Amino acid sequence: MSLRSDNVKTGAERAPNRSLFYAMGYTKEELERPLIGVISAHSEIVPGHFHLDKIADAVKAGVRMAGGTPVLIPAIGVCDGIAMGHIGMKYSLASRELIADSVETMVMAHGLDGVVLVPNCDKIVPGMVMAAVRMDIPAVVCSGGPMLAGKYDGEEVSLSKLFEAVGAYKAGIIDECKLEECETGACPGCGSCAGMYTANSMNCLCEAVGIALPGNGTIPAVSNKRTILAKHAGMAIMELVKNNITARQIINERSLKNALACDMALGCSSNSVLHLLAIANEAGVPLNLKLFNEMSARVPNLCHLAPAGPTHIQDLDAAGGIRAVQAELLSAGLLDGDCLTVTGRTVAENAAGAHILDTNSIRPVSDPYSTTGGIQILWGNLAPDGCVVKRSAVAPEMLVHSGPARVFNSEDEAIAAIYSGKITHGDVVVIRYEGPVGGPGMREMLNPTSALAGMKLDKTVALITDGRFSGASRGASIGHVCPEAAVGGNIGLVEEGDTICIDIPAASIRVDVSDEELARRRAAYVAPEPNIKSGWLVRYSRQVSGADKGAIMKQ
Repeated sequence: MSLRSDNVKTGAERAPNRSLFYAMGYTKEELERPLIGVISAHSEIVPGHFHLDKIADAVKAGVRMAGGTPVLIPAIGVCDGIAMGHIGMKYSLASRELIADSVETMVMAHGLDGVVLVPNCDKIVPGMVMAAVRMDIPAVVCSGGPMLAGKYDGEEVSLSKLFEAVGAYKAGIIDECKLEECETGACPGCGSCAGMYTANSMNCLCEAVGIALPGNGTIPAVSNKRTILAKHAGMAIMELVKNNITARQIINERSLKNALACDMALGCSSNSVLHLLAIANEAGVPLNLKLFNEMSARVPNLCHLAPAGPTHIQDLDAAGGIRAVQAELLSAGLLDGDCLTVTGRTVAENAAGAHILDTNSIRPVSDPYSTTGGIQILWGNLAPDGCVVKRSAVAPEMLVHSGPARVFNSEDEAIAAIYSGKITHGDVVVIRYEGPVGGPGMREMLNPTSALAGMKLDKTVALITDGRFSGASRGASIGHVCPEAAVGGNIGLVEEGDTICIDIPAASIRVDVSDEELARRRAAYVAPEPNIKSGWLVRYSRQVSGADKGAIMKQ
């Protein structure tokens, strides 16, 4: 079998290359086997990655058992929770591109035959998948698994509850003792935060698209089954290398539509829109925002995991996991069961025998939470190129809403106003200059949305931004407004007190201002100074596309 790694280790002319492998203690026998990159985002700053050294060790064991030579390679990763609410969040989405580029660099520079990608948190998962599809080599994703839910006030909770508790504390609803109780109980151990936030959304969607083994999205980080899964991932990559099954044979137009269908059924994070668009771009697949609404119209929402409801990823796992969701969608003709997966079997074969074990966590297609999917794209004069809302996390009374605009030119200004009680029932908070270019980096707005929820305003106040939202946000949180303010979008022309009209079922969002008035405002418009003037984010802001394209780098 001809191997890519022969370019670095075979023949007399590669004697110098081999000598460098021998310097690290590799044996002649190891170099005769396929070289498999085990790309681990392990670090001691991200709770979702804290244990990835153990997951990577299990992957390496699986590779060796199946006759390969594992090569450990590190990757970076930002913890969105720790980065939230300050300048650090500007680096999170942008880091996705660094991760994709660095994975490509290490694999291509060293001639590896395949990769097992070991991420767990928000941008690391899609960044690694983007690289795998870009290179089109054999690849398996083996994530670190979700954190178990914590306990607070006698309830099962996760990180989103703590962000909301801060809002409740600021509003005088709870005292400092209750806040500390939540602080010490919400995150009981390692793993990706326990709700259907962005990390778990992408880990589940890796399973749905077929690039990860069954169980990848839901098996808890602390379970022995996660370690076993990692060993099987190491074995699986060897089969892919042997049969030359590459990432683009797994991730293609058909399988991405399967991922969209599961996205709608699961009620995934609105960030999944950005990441699926970016992955599709690397795969050469035409994917646009209209397809998200077409899929939402077809696929019902079957899960209300936190923050949309009280259940968490461990409950989804106990209810049958992604296989059970896929089996339910297959029974209704809503999935392509013939798509190939990294198991070597099809989607339908993987899901065979699976069924819903708990209808509190997964509802049947015949009795969904809603007949439409969890994500909705809105258009109108406020967002001519579209914007995104996690419809499944919006209270029914906020699906249609009109109110006066409360305008802020940064997240920091908005959160100060919310904490000081300046936002009232019926308002529409508008936060701009937080897009991919204007942020730069498109910060998540979990602090303001959680503050509104903690202050009991999430059912009467909407929030609109050209930035984005954490998967932990709930309420009428409408993000990714395109074009963004920094590139001349109409969101930059909204004035204090303008009426904003939102109709989520009708996919509509507009500011009640005439075209003539918008033109007058545009003629007088003066863009603010960039808020970041040094460092690599300046380069990022010059090269990044709009959110409607996935905030990818312009070619």
